[in-house]
Amino acid sequence: MGLVGAMNERFLKACRREAVDCTPVWFMRQAGRYMPEYQAIRAKHSILEVCKTPELAAQVTLQPIERFSLDAAIIFADLLLPLEPMGLRFDFEEGEGPVIHNPIRDRAAVERLRVVDGGELDYVADAIRQARRALAGRVPLIGFAGAPFTLASYAIEGGGSRHYIETKQFMYREPEAWHRLLDKLARVVTGYLRHQIQAGAQAVQVFDSWVGCLSPDDYAEYVLPHVRVIFDGLKHEGVPLIHFGTGTATLLRLMREAGGDVIGVDWRVHLDEAWEMIGHDAAIQGNLDPVVLFAPLHEIERRVEEILKRAAGRPGHIFNLGHGILPNTPVETVAATVELVHKLSQR
Repeated sequence: MGLVGAMNERFLKACRREAVDCTPVWFMRQAGRYMPEYQAIRAKHSILEVCKTPELAAQVTLQPIERFSLDAAIIFADLLLPLEPMGLRFDFEEGEGPVIHNPIRDRAAVERLRVVDGGELDYVADAIRQARRALAGRVPLIGFAGAPFTLASYAIEGGGSRHYIETKQFMYREPEAWHRLLDKLARVVTGYLRHQIQAGAQAVQVFDSWVGCLSPDDYAEYVLPHVRVIFDGLKHEGVPLIHFGTGTATLLRLMREAGGDVIGVDWRVHLDEAWEMIGHDAAIQGNLDPVVLFAPLHEIERRVEEILKRAAGRPGHIFNLGHGILPNTPVETVAATVELVHKLSQR
């Protein structure tokens, strides 16, 4: 029993920069398409059906925990869920990803968006309650939401994008409407995450997946104040707050300023340099390239070792990928990577 207790605390201890017996590890998108168990559920249900059926969402959340010795679970949900009660209609098209049918292109569309408090997404809170029961204290459960910029870019582009032309155009041409949009999103995300914490999430992560397309000046002007609203709004909730983005090597100082106890970094920056930028008074999460999981085992071991060497045993490192696990990632290498992190970092 002692081992389970130690494992259960590893991730939360690292978030608080406390000493751990070895580096905790979890992976973004650890519950997903690379797992046969997940594919079996998706053969019968759409992504939205899984998200909106608490039993299924909880079941998928636990699939990687049953299979790997991970140190945290993350609730299965989708970043875009809060957009629906706000008034945007979307679905997922095979091979295309999310498609928003009424994208935001003008001030009037921003004004029409409803500010909801998160209660409209009760099915996520229910999934968290069920997952917590099923986990039975084995590992902590992480809740999450998309950040205002990432949600806005989906809402404006109508889906994913490579250059964010519509988004940036809107930002530059309609700065007042832009700030109104991000303010609404920030308030919705804050309420949504608060509901997740009240339902039992033991840490929450804010995903700013697309913010790396911005310059530091644009981030400081158009994004930072709204992200700060979220972290300031949640700092008294008593759970660790993780702030993650991709392509953010030039934004790390500003992201730290915006808030978060843990800053997630991707593979485009050395972990020790990133930690230097955010300051050692914050914890850090990362930062293996997800494609490394397709490499031979000796190469994975070399890369894991390199990241751990850069963390230098300093309290506050959580091992993760620099973005989510990719479809077709071999299940065996995921298992091997988890074991390697634990073995190579044992104190």
